Order: sequence, then structure tokens, then C-alpha cells
Amino acid sequence: MKEIVLDTETTGISVKEGHRIVEIGCIELENLIPTKKKFHCYLNPERKVSEKAFKIHGYSDEFLLNQKKFKEVEDDFLEFIKDKRLIIHNAEFDLAHLNNELLLSGKDRIKNEVIDTLVLAREKFPGSQVSLDALCKRYKIDNSKRINHTALIDCDLLSKVYINLIDQKEPTLDFKDRTDRIKKENIGDNLYYKKIIEPNLDEIKKHSEYLKKHLKKNYF
Repeated sequence: MKEIVLDTETTGISVKEGHRIVEIGCIELENLIPTKKKFHCYLNPERKVSEKAFKIHGYSDEFLLNQKKFKEVEDDFLEFIKDKRLIIHNAEFDLAHLNNELLLSGKDRIKNEVIDTLVLAREKFPGSQVSLDALCKRYKIDNSKRINHTALIDCDLLSKVYINLIDQKEPTLDFKDRTDRIKKENIGDNLYYKKIIEPNLDEIKKHSEYLKKHLKKNYF
């Protein structure tokens, strides 16, 4: 199954107050493993960034002025997420802004299946903090690169949080993929996955012999 981990940054919180999107980030997962496919863009929101939003993501009006407008990237964005489940932390916020941009362009609302990891976290850890940073801390995921909120970094962190939230073991990899991942982990790429160590036939045989010998000695 292919899924899209999605995040946006905006000029402010409320769509009703005219706030717009300044960044979209998407990472594709296939059977919970990140593929090489990503969608990322900065956007000219055609309005000023609020002070609060600037403190969060650090994108200035001057920087955004020279970026593309949403209508220039919307077709590529919609094609990237087409027929794929969306994984979003606090989906209500991101979807409200994305649907607002689509409405302004005369496009239909997003109709993809959506999993809100904020909802999953609240159900799993009632009464606990469930921000992305709090979940990274809970699952011991390195979020040191998250100095500011940026869409692609947040997508990368959320993909790792998501795997933990649904308690999925890492999908089976062939030998080459497994070796490549171990190499990347050892050189500091901070890939996250749950390691599964399986005994070989010789180890299983020796374990069985050990149990027979010692169980017989202790109980018979």
C-alpha cells in the first residue's frame, strides 16, 4: 500500500482570517517504507506572514515573494497524492488550508482517505502530550534537526512516529535492502526501523537440545 505523509506551513492559523500556505511537503511510503518519491515546494501566499508563524517556520515575506503560487503547482501536487492514503498530524488544520487553496483555484476538495496521527496518539496516550516533538521523545526519535518547523523534516519525523503508533514491525526486506539500511544507519543517516533478529536452524537445534537436557535434569 502506498501512503503519503503530508505537512504544510502557513502564514497563520485561521483560513477564515485569510491565511495561506507557504510550504507543502510530502513523503511517499510503500508498505511503511519511505520511497525516493517526494513532493516539496515553497509558495508565494500573496499576503504577509504573521509574526507567530514566522517564529515557527522562519520563512520571510521577502523569501516567499519569489516562490511559485499554489495554482502553479496544484496539478503536480494532486497527481502526487492521487489515490493514496494521507498521513497527517492534526489533519483538520492542513486539510482546511489545502482545501481553501483548491477552492480559490476552482478545484474540488481533497477526498483521499486520511489517517490523523494526532487522533491516534490521543487514543493511545490519553491525557499525555501528543505534539510531534512529544511523540518523538516518547519513541526516542532524533528530532534535533527540527530547529524550525519545516514541512519535509516534519514529514520525515512523522513517518517514524506513525510506524510506532500503529505498532507495525518493519516489513520484510531482501538481503540487499537490509544491508543498505544497516550501512546507512551506521553512517549516521538516522534511519529508523525496528530490528527483528531471527535464529538460524543451527541455533534453534542447539536451543532445543539445551531445553531437553536441562528440563529433564531439573524436573524428572
